[in-house]
Amino acid sequence: MTESIVKYFRLLYDRLPFPVQIINEEGKIVFVNQAFTSQWGYNISELREYSIFNDTELKNSGVHAVILKTFDEDLDTEVEGYSDSLLKNKEITIPIFKTRLFKVEYDSRDYVVLFHEDKTEMVLAEEEVKKSRDAHKESERLKNTFLNVLSHELRTPLNIILGYSSILKESMETKLSDEDKVYLDNLYSGSERLFKTITQMLEFAQIEAGNYQLNIETVELISLLKNSIETIKPESSAKNLDLKNNFKEKTIYVDVDPQCVENAINNLLSNAVKFTRQGFVEVEASILEERDLAVCKIKDSGVGISTNYLDHLFHPFSQEDLNIGRNYEGNGLGLALAKRYIEKMGGSLLVDSIKGVGSTFTFTLPLSAINNERKLNKAGTGLLKKIFMIDDSNESFDLLNAFLKNSYEIKSCAFMDFNSEMVINANEFKAVILDVNQNRWDQNLTICKELKASDTHKRPIIVISSEFIDAKIKEFLDAGADRFLVKPFSKKELMKALEEVI
Repeated sequence: MTESIVKYFRLLYDRLPFPVQIINEEGKIVFVNQAFTSQWGYNISELREYSIFNDTELKNSGVHAVILKTFDEDLDTEVEGYSDSLLKNKEITIPIFKTRLFKVEYDSRDYVVLFHEDKTEMVLAEEEVKKSRDAHKESERLKNTFLNVLSHELRTPLNIILGYSSILKESMETKLSDEDKVYLDNLYSGSERLFKTITQMLEFAQIEAGNYQLNIETVELISLLKNSIETIKPESSAKNLDLKNNFKEKTIYVDVDPQCVENAINNLLSNAVKFTRQGFVEVEASILEERDLAVCKIKDSGVGISTNYLDHLFHPFSQEDLNIGRNYEGNGLGLALAKRYIEKMGGSLLVDSIKGVGSTFTFTLPLSAINNERKLNKAGTGLLKKIFMIDDSNESFDLLNAFLKNSYEIKSCAFMDFNSEMVINANEFKAVILDVNQNRWDQNLTICKELKASDTHKRPIIVISSEFIDAKIKEFLDAGADRFLVKPFSKKELMKALEEVI
């Protein structure tokens, strides 16, 4: 090999920070840079008798065939986990290389350049992340198992205690002394508090694990609020609180899980009465027509919440003052549960509070389509149009199914189980909905691009996500998405998006 070729390769590659080797068509190494010599431990003069094409390690791993193909077809190729007999003979822990191969021509001769990039630290870091993620999942599983066992073992005896306590209170009302009545009342109230705490812990664990199933149906919100107010009246009367309501509508219909809504309202009302020593508790309800949302406010003149603590308010088992739990008999789960109930149904929960003045909790819920006069299913065939949905969290499906049940049939698939052939080879779907999780943003972008490029039916793609930054939204629109809906969105917004694209 001439000195000019060596000089040419040295100028190009010698000072690069990663190993580079260049081979000719006979498999001989004609050049290695300083990084290669440091990593492999050989300089070019020591490799005169070595041929890549005779290296059994490269033949067994298939790299030999890739090199030949690179010579023949002039392709840029990448190889994961490159290793040859030179490294094997060093009896060291072989780094994890990602090697890029490409062909160059100089002085009418062909050469293949091998760029070796050491990915060991990155791979090890990814493994550590995976181990941490798996450990977290196992921790969550153990926690949920513990809570389920705890619930099962405690709820049955507590049910017996509560049942017989109530019977004793009723049957022996006139037979017990005042002191004994106090004992019995304390027994009953203490058991009831424990039962409530266990129920809340179990429901919270189910929600956090994604196992809590919604049963969406149309509910009249004003009636539900009135029932909750009646339930809390004895406690407010005992404290001489002014319990009032301000309902701007006679009826408000919402598509929700009745039990979840009732639990959330009861938690908010109970807190309002519990933390108000004097003054009032007021419940308001109205309709936000432009967003197709019901709006409910629960106001009180209670102890209020400091500005510094507002960010932690909805965290489980969180309390502003450790003495609050003792003074007001709280476990710090009520607000965390209320927020998760409401958000799971497509609503939101906000708080506005001044320490020593009072608090206002405002929540929204999606309006029902019961008063929507738009004629759905315009084709008039009586058949529901089908939509394919990729739903990684398995939480949005219940809500969308409730929104669209009169017009569309949704087939849901978990992210990990999805294959693009499910959509491309299926003619019946009219649209695809991607529920995009922040942790899998790039993977969902890839799916969007693949479907847009491969789907011969050119079916529209609608993305739903909690992401609201314009630059991030534009990434999906550039990838081929037809619409991007930011959570929380109303039924009206979803229906409008589908009608526009289908």
